[in-house]
Amino acid sequence: MKATRFWPYFSTSLSQYLTASARLYYYPRYIHIRSHRERGRLFNSSLAYQQQQADHTEASIPARETITETDRDEDVLSPIQQYRKLIADKTLRGDDHQTRIIHKLQDLHDQLKTYNPPIIPDPSLQHSIISRLFSRVHPPAPADPSLIPRGLYLYGDVGTGKTMLMDLFYQTLPASLTRKRRVHFHAFMIDVHKRVHAAKAAVGYKGGDPIEPVARDLANDACVLCFDEFQVTDIADAMILRRLLESLLDYGVVCVITSNRHPDDLYKNGIQRSSFVPAIELLKSRFDVTDLDSGTDYRRIPRALSRVYYHPLNHENTLEIDKLFTSLTSNPSDPVIKNRALHTWGRQMFIPESTSKVAKFTFMDLCGKPFSAADYLEITKRFGTVFLLDIPKMGMDRKDLARRFITFIDACYESKTKLFATSEVPIFQVFSDEKNDGPQPISDHMRGVMDDLGLSGEIVGSSSIFTGEEEVFAFSRACSRLVQMGSKQWAETAGVA
Repeated sequence: MKATRFWPYFSTSLSQYLTASARLYYYPRYIHIRSHRERGRLFNSSLAYQQQQADHTEASIPARETITETDRDEDVLSPIQQYRKLIADKTLRGDDHQTRIIHKLQDLHDQLKTYNPPIIPDPSLQHSIISRLFSRVHPPAPADPSLIPRGLYLYGDVGTGKTMLMDLFYQTLPASLTRKRRVHFHAFMIDVHKRVHAAKAAVGYKGGDPIEPVARDLANDACVLCFDEFQVTDIADAMILRRLLESLLDYGVVCVITSNRHPDDLYKNGIQRSSFVPAIELLKSRFDVTDLDSGTDYRRIPRALSRVYYHPLNHENTLEIDKLFTSLTSNPSDPVIKNRALHTWGRQMFIPESTSKVAKFTFMDLCGKPFSAADYLEITKRFGTVFLLDIPKMGMDRKDLARRFITFIDACYESKTKLFATSEVPIFQVFSDEKNDGPQPISDHMRGVMDDLGLSGEIVGSSSIFTGEEEVFAFSRACSRLVQMGSKQWAETAGVA
């Protein structure tokens, strides 16, 4: 990918550069709308793209000048109004603890209605293009924290409603706030790494710090950032985040974060964790850290299960899943194509069978190859419905396959993908490594997580392939999400058929 894609002002000539700079300087409304048009190309983060397209549409409304911000805000329900509406519609069940969290979201919503983000200086107006290429970029003068709404850091275990609360808050943001972004943390870090790589390529090996200009570009794109499933398990992410978060806050960006962990537990036992501690202290000092655990797992509220998972692997179930695939791909104007090429990160993936909206894989096609979270996010962004066939039972000898499968399930859940699957054993037991001589002991930690989820050993089976705390949590989250994705409600609302 060319670096100029992330540095749109590096024109083919100096005159073009100066012309563009002057136009952007004298027409601030133009740069605002242009930034939205650029976003579709700048961001390859799978889970944010559709929302950015929606932002772009809103920013491009021809009659924009005739609609006042007050009028537009009155058309949008506030968080507490939307929450009450969902309860009245019986979409949600009222909960005192969750109501207290909604009031925190409402308080932040009210502050954002009158929030004017600080002006972000454009270095192109202060330095020539030549000096920008060969000089270090100085960090921004920190904005006064007292003038910036305090961010929210919502943490809790599986099933505490983190994603629902994030979506509710984002969907009810004041309509006058057009510079906003809601993104899964996996997708955000993929985008950040691409931007950092492009920044380094643009300034060359003698260039300065690439993090600050990336933070500046992100702040220009969104003054409100909503991160879902914030987690730090990689040293590269940890070193970037420490400086990125500080720069974003200095630029006046308001962040709402959901996570499985209290800030103190982030990147626990990680390499060079001491270097990440300042980021932890920043989260605790600049965010309202709130525990979502209330003793209720909202995913455990009974739902009618839909017929989307089939076991065992036999002829009858193969015929049934083939009928379903045929019924969803019967449109003659959108025929099934074999080995469709899908481009991601400058390389190609091949989809064994697919239409423009429905894809079919065997388990080994999808999880037996070295695919990453970015690959799975791209697949679930592209295809609203996925068929996954021949999922085996996975023990210690298939731990890598199990990890990829969990990553794929996370991508499906975040993208609201409709999943049909066939498996050797009930899909909730594919991680079980029980031998023929009877069930194996379940660790105390595993048993505690399963109790929290309301999943018995008979349902999930016992597994020793996940031993670390993060692995057990990922395993439990995947089981919980598979339960929810197997519900009738999910089958009726997810995916594109």
